[in-house]
Amino acid sequence: MKVFHSPNHAEHAPPFEIFDGGEKITNFETPERMERILTALRADGRYEIVPPEDFGLDPIRAVHDPAYLDFLRTAFDEWLAEPTDYERTALLPATFPLPGPRGHVPRSLLGRAGYYMSDLSAPIVAGTYPAALASAHCAVSGAKELVNGKWFLENGKTGDSNSQLPVTTHHSAFALCRPPGHHAGRANCAGYCYLNNAAIAAHWLTQFGPVAVLDIDYHAGNGTQDIFYERADVLTASIHADPDFEYPYYAGYADQTGSGPGLGFHQNYPLPFGADDSAYLQTLEKALERIAAYQPDFLVVSAGMDIYGEDPLGKIRVTRAGIRQIGTAISGLKLPTLVVMEGGYNNEALGLNICAFLDAFHQ
Repeated sequence: MKVFHSPNHAEHAPPFEIFDGGEKITNFETPERMERILTALRADGRYEIVPPEDFGLDPIRAVHDPAYLDFLRTAFDEWLAEPTDYERTALLPATFPLPGPRGHVPRSLLGRAGYYMSDLSAPIVAGTYPAALASAHCAVSGAKELVNGKWFLENGKTGDSNSQLPVTTHHSAFALCRPPGHHAGRANCAGYCYLNNAAIAAHWLTQFGPVAVLDIDYHAGNGTQDIFYERADVLTASIHADPDFEYPYYAGYADQTGSGPGLGFHQNYPLPFGADDSAYLQTLEKALERIAAYQPDFLVVSAGMDIYGEDPLGKIRVTRAGIRQIGTAISGLKLPTLVVMEGGYNNEALGLNICAFLDAFHQ
């Protein structure tokens, strides 16, 4: 399996976030997460770790609002140039728009920060934008790998020396993305996420056939829901902790099923506090049945390992054995599958957990 990874992720290293109750803490989403995963992948020995291709901005602009992208690109430099005595290690807003129509985009930097930043867990630092771009390119590179692999499989090619086409037989790929992406909406960052890597890859894949997105992160994929909510060309499903007690609180409910042309093309599967392997796998079975009925040509999986029972940010209790079973069940769809890295904050266990999940995709 090819793993698409960029060292540029390390440029994004926020020194803090504002946690529940207003506590200023060290950011949970650190560069160390990727190093733990890379160590485990290399020890496994079955993975080819390669840099992403640069696809430019077109695949990203197809999903995200151009003005929001401009904000991400310039915000930190503007912050450094502001004539104030504020701390300048990271940019976070203090005010946010009220519910309802959002109206004008403010001219002031802090006004725009509140407009485009949905919470206090996605600070912008000097390296945020280049890291987010590289992360998105990892996802699109993985999507391209699926297209190449699907072509070869359908045309009986095995990558022999007589072929004039690229040598590949991969049926799945892993985009080792950081920053993660599934909380990023069309025009906002949130929850450690700046560009929605899975959504960018899924949209890019729609030019080759119908796509399904399955989000198995502990938290609801509210950004992905936002991006595809009114679309019928991508089926989205998210299994997550019930937003009645968990972030993102305002999205991820079972009755949010799409609107307009997208009505019925999104489904949330909220899990109760303390859900275990059995409860998770039963819910996953329902989601997989829905995906199979849709008959997509490609599957994109937002893979958050914060479902692990010992994750510091989670309140459900899936074991590593359960994570392995989840991977086995998803691979049983036998679809060209792009796995996109999302959350997971128990760094000691993170690499082993992702290897357990990916194991079935080698069978």
